[in-house]
Amino acid sequence: MTGAQEWQGRVGQNWAAEWERTDRSFAALTPHLLAAIAREPGRRVIDVGCGAGELSLAVASARPDAEVTGVDISGELVEAARSRAAGQANLSFTVADASDWQAEGAAPDLYISRHGVMFFSDPPAAFAHLSARAAPGARFVFSCFRPASENPWAMDIARLLPPGKPAPAVAFPPGPFAFADPDHVRLCLKGWTDIQFQPLDFAYVAGSGSNPVADALSFFSRIGPAAAAIRTLPDQPRAAFERGLLELVQSRCVGGRVCFPGAAWLVTATADNA
Repeated sequence: MTGAQEWQGRVGQNWAAEWERTDRSFAALTPHLLAAIAREPGRRVIDVGCGAGELSLAVASARPDAEVTGVDISGELVEAARSRAAGQANLSFTVADASDWQAEGAAPDLYISRHGVMFFSDPPAAFAHLSARAAPGARFVFSCFRPASENPWAMDIARLLPPGKPAPAVAFPPGPFAFADPDHVRLCLKGWTDIQFQPLDFAYVAGSGSNPVADALSFFSRIGPAAAAIRTLPDQPRAAFERGLLELVQSRCVGGRVCFPGAAWLVTATADNA
């Protein structure tokens, strides 16, 4: 599980340091998400779990008359976003938990998120809060991963790991694949209606440049399921894992890039708060 504590600690720090490569990993997905956002009206836009701010920056640039606010629980990620947004007058970022954050000024009429909504400890309460604070009929457009079985960048790495301890049983476990099941997402989206799912397949880019294999290995050592293994496994299992990871990355290197199939949902919904 990856929850608030991890994002406020090591995970958030790593993603802030690696924002260029994490943006690259989603580069084939982001244009589809931005196209869906562009079809929605909205002048008070909130980017939930904004990370290092790529989505916020793009929307603020496309809507100069809008006020765009990026919200993230990681201070390091917000600092990275602010640095990137210097001089963007209609864009601001704040460190907060969107599940209980109170927006100042006019009520939001459009929420957006790129893979930032799967980490709430109590998703129904969080989404109910966002709906209650929104303008009547506000819209939500977000992306999230489909099942791990459809995302080999995660599943193939997981197969290399030794068996771990079962995760504690919780009603709504946070994590990158927490919103893989549409029925579960509908349960989480309390306060929202007209919920629609569009599957998107994209190339998840893990490595590029002059040595894409080394680049991918470096990236995976900081981000995702491999990072924790490299950090915590004893010497012998870690060495075996690293050998397997090298072979996996080499097998995915084609045309100067290390790519894996990626599978996401594009989700839209309307606030049921009229």
